[in-house]
Amino acid sequence: MGTTKTENYSENQIAIALKAKALGHPARIAIIDYLMKVNACICGDIVNELPLSQPTVSQHLRELKNAGLIKGSIEGTSICYCIDEKAIGEVLEYFSKIASQLANKNENCC
Repeated sequence: MGTTKTENYSENQIAIALKAKALGHPARIAIIDYLMKVNACICGDIVNELPLSQPTVSQHLRELKNAGLIKGSIEGTSICYCIDEKAIGEVLEYFSKIASQLANKNENCC
């Protein structure tokens, strides 16, 4: 298997790919859904909302945070998480461009 040469891709392509990869697991989608539903920073309640162990939830939170989709701040002994609106906006903008191009697509294409 070959290695990916990131220098062949734009910063935007790399950033979107990182975010898309982080969104590629249903537990992470559930975390994003929960954070959107409560519309506030959450400290620890996420484990109670998912059928996963605390270490597994922590790993998924770490992946989402590393991709920049959520923000985390330390409050005492807890880390509080919330949606990173800017990052979600970047993903939305990317897929909106695709949707717009598809709406204007030539119907004769495969």
